Amino acid sequence: MEKKQIAIVGAGVSGLLACKYLLSKGFHPIVFEARSDIGGAWIKTVETTKLQTPKQLYQFSDYPWPDSVTTDFPDHNQVLDYIQSYASHFDLRKHIKFNRKVVGIEFEGLSGEDGKSWSFWNGNGQPFGSRGKWTVAVEDAKNHSTEVHQVDFVILCVGRFSDVPNIPEFPPKKGPEAFHGKVIHSMDYSDMDYEAAANLVKGKRVTVVGLQKSALDIAMECTTANGLENPCTVLYRTEHWNIPDYFPWGFPLAYLYLNRFAELLVHKPGEGFLLGLLATMLSPLRWAISKFVEADIKKKHRLAKFGMVPKHSFLQELSSCLTITVPEKFYDKVEEGSIILKKSQDFSFCEDGIVVDGETTPLKTDLVILATGFKGDVKLKNIFLSQTFHFLAGSPTEKLPLYREIIHPQIPQLAIIGFSESISNLYTSEMRCRWLAELLDGAVKLPSIKEMEEDMRKWDEYMKRYSGKYYRRSCIGALHIWYNDQLCKDMGWNPKRKKGWFAELFEPYGPVDYAPPSTSN
Repeated sequence: MEKKQIAIVGAGVSGLLACKYLLSKGFHPIVFEARSDIGGAWIKTVETTKLQTPKQLYQFSDYPWPDSVTTDFPDHNQVLDYIQSYASHFDLRKHIKFNRKVVGIEFEGLSGEDGKSWSFWNGNGQPFGSRGKWTVAVEDAKNHSTEVHQVDFVILCVGRFSDVPNIPEFPPKKGPEAFHGKVIHSMDYSDMDYEAAANLVKGKRVTVVGLQKSALDIAMECTTANGLENPCTVLYRTEHWNIPDYFPWGFPLAYLYLNRFAELLVHKPGEGFLLGLLATMLSPLRWAISKFVEADIKKKHRLAKFGMVPKHSFLQELSSCLTITVPEKFYDKVEEGSIILKKSQDFSFCEDGIVVDGETTPLKTDLVILATGFKGDVKLKNIFLSQTFHFLAGSPTEKLPLYREIIHPQIPQLAIIGFSESISNLYTSEMRCRWLAELLDGAVKLPSIKEMEEDMRKWDEYMKRYSGKYYRRSCIGALHIWYNDQLCKDMGWNPKRKKGWFAELFEPYGPVDYAPPSTSN
């Protein structure tokens, strides 16, 4: 039987994994990559960017980090080298068309109402149907010509932290147009070469808007360039439990949150009565563990001194995939005065700088860098040429509606990998790509659309319960074992990967636990 034609959009981590596992099933995918090389978001970063999770969690299950990388948190060059060596090791480059930007996709052979009447995905419960194909429009970045491909299945691996910046909205005449200085997004800063970025901030009064990873990295680079002469102001809305390390009070964080026992403490989608009762009974322990970690962070970062103690719990931070590692000596710079932290729910621009909500005197600034994230849902929606599937992006009250965080019940012959986050996106993307490869090969049988939607509803309730206002981020942060168990069961694997009940209950889970038999220990 002839294998179907499959297109993969993006050659970042998720795209490479999708390509590798489809090849293992005998498919011959074609990968479209807009840039001239592989690596996705790791190709262009802030100079000081490092891996956010220990490399033991951020690794391919069958391709360990080289012995030459001795640090637990490799820098961006080491991460990029690792990803590219993986592609070379499994000979993936020959399947990638570089400098090919997918400008749109459209499904031919389906009306807008057809999907809504299905009882099973794709009408037949199978990954491929006889009623239509995807048309993929691809632009050549070098000569700007457009070519069109028809494929049986599309895998979108476009990521959510690139291309479409999230720019705050301002009242008329109070936006960047009112400011006589320069306003850029962190994406623009990352795209610069390192010398140009350093020269941009040198000798200037810089305000960085945001408190996530790129904001902190950029603020640190500004202090390197300017020191106390021109302090960098970090403008933020909400305090976060940004961690100093993965050893609260000397105890490994993984043993508190990344094992099966930890997941017994939280309510899970689809849990039975006994597991639900146990989670309720263990809620005091869940609260105590969160307070244990919070106390360590408060002490090491001196958060109370700087008015930076969050109002939400560490568990909510983790469940929202917002946990980041603070750059070394960040709060030392705050204490010495080369970084100024300023909280504000709102701000606007004036001629001389920024007007902070509730203050009358403008914050005089030469350069404003908006580290305000990206609109990943808009990016995803815009790839569809027809309005038919624009409902994919969800609504302001919903997270991205995907079964197993991979497929939408009403969109045929399409999967999305790498949009929903976890504590380690590489780790989770690999599991999803293996599940998808099994689905395309016929080994995974899908339930009815009604059953899929019920499962999605339960995951939606879990996210609302534990993520609070960050619920729309699409994240499985505190339940990666429970989630992987579902994928394993779908694929016919034994979800219990450890040796012995004690290890199964208390040892942290990671990528190597799911390594193929030939590479596992």
